[in-house]
Amino acid sequence: MKPWIKWTTVAVSMAIVAGVGLRLVASNKAKKEVLESQQAALKVPVSLELGAADLVRANTVELTRTLPVSGPIKAVSSAFVKARVAGELQGLTVREGDMVKAGQVLARVDSTEYQARTRQAQQQAESAKAQVDIARRSFENNRKLVDQGFISQTALESSSASLAAAEASYRAAMAGVDVAAKSLEDTVLRAPISGQVAQRLTQPGERVAIDARVLEIVDLSRLEVEASLAAADSLGVKPGQTAQLTVEGSAQRLQARVARINPSAVAGSRSVLVYLSLEKPEGLRQGLFAQGALAVGGSRTLALPVSAIRTDKPQPYVQWVQDNKVAHQTVELGERGEANGVAMVSVKGIPEGTQVLAGAVGALRAGTAIKNAAGSN
Repeated sequence: MKPWIKWTTVAVSMAIVAGVGLRLVASNKAKKEVLESQQAALKVPVSLELGAADLVRANTVELTRTLPVSGPIKAVSSAFVKARVAGELQGLTVREGDMVKAGQVLARVDSTEYQARTRQAQQQAESAKAQVDIARRSFENNRKLVDQGFISQTALESSSASLAAAEASYRAAMAGVDVAAKSLEDTVLRAPISGQVAQRLTQPGERVAIDARVLEIVDLSRLEVEASLAAADSLGVKPGQTAQLTVEGSAQRLQARVARINPSAVAGSRSVLVYLSLEKPEGLRQGLFAQGALAVGGSRTLALPVSAIRTDKPQPYVQWVQDNKVAHQTVELGERGEANGVAMVSVKGIPEGTQVLAGAVGALRAGTAIKNAAGSN
């Protein structure tokens, strides 16, 4: 190969390499400029606009300490009508929902057998009374004969004993009359209380046994909630304390008051039953489930709504506005309760009057700029 051709090839190759290098340098420079411009755009501070509803103020309030309570609604007065004697049930016409009054005849048990037993007892008593009359006349006659010396004193004593035995038999027969009359009276089933029929457990024509349940009657004019509390929580509960309750499926708030507290804990669970009397039970039914909060005390303390407390860090904290920027401040939480119907919690670590971001705002990065925050620090 000729020398000039060789050197020409080398020069062309070097020129090509140099051109490619220059293009790479220009491309890298352009990418760097784009990256720097993007980073500069990210460094531009973003301002968040907040309204008055997005801020809550830490204030000293009367914090009402409450306990969650729940339980079934029960009638204070309820009763089962039971058969006191065995026999065929007759005349049962009331059904669930019917109103009854105390003393009202609800049904009867066939009384044929009990009427016969009553007559039998009365006749036995009459027979015993006749025996008493005979024994008394015999005793009177023997006493006269003893006075006249015709019979001995032993015969008189025997006659006296016979009279005493006859009188005892008569008293026993009269007691039998009372038992038979009571059984006859028990064939009539009456309402023990006024109220409504909740259950009809037997049908007319059925043969019922003694103590068989026939009807259940409940008085809905007085209702109460049977709430179960832990032993530790029950120590602060006293009669007269008030509670706010709601019934399952209804938004209506009910007023209740602690009527009484069971003196014994439930075996096994060691829970304590507390009975809350409903002040206006209109429209409620036995068996519904109620839940709510029982006020057991109160204190005046610095508090915030529970929703304003953030817990996405190891320690609870709040987001507050400082120099128109978001700042994070760790707080110490105390007892919980209610103030003006809002769930609140006692806090330490921030001064009174601090404006804290409401829970609906969500988590924000510390240093986020805030504008148009009403009353911001």
